[in-house]
Amino acid sequence: MSLVTEACTCPVKGIIDVVSKKWTLLIVNSLGIHETLRFKDLINLLGISPKTLSDTLKILVKQNLATRVSYNTIPPKVEYSLSSEGQEFREAILPLLRWAAGREGGISEPCVPGCKRHITIS
Repeated sequence: MSLVTEACTCPVKGIIDVVSKKWTLLIVNSLGIHETLRFKDLINLLGISPKTLSDTLKILVKQNLATRVSYNTIPPKVEYSLSSEGQEFREAILPLLRWAAGREGGISEPCVPGCKRHITIS
């Protein structure tokens, strides 16, 4: 007799579109590590295009996973950090990040410039 475990996927449907974006997990993890990052810092850290970063951050803010603070300075200064829901989301994905970092031969492409892969994920 085999056990069949069923799980309702309805609560996941909304977040799947966010999680499935190529850069989402890396952005969330970077914000979790650094707490607050400026837009330019994320570009330099991840090697991501400004448009892709902007689009992904807009989604994260809209989903209440990240917060955006804009300062009225010249030049303009915008900082991003994880919301409390974003911090919970990062906690949920940390096992996946640890698993991926520890896989033998798990990297199919070279690391991006400034990759922090060899830093312990905490």
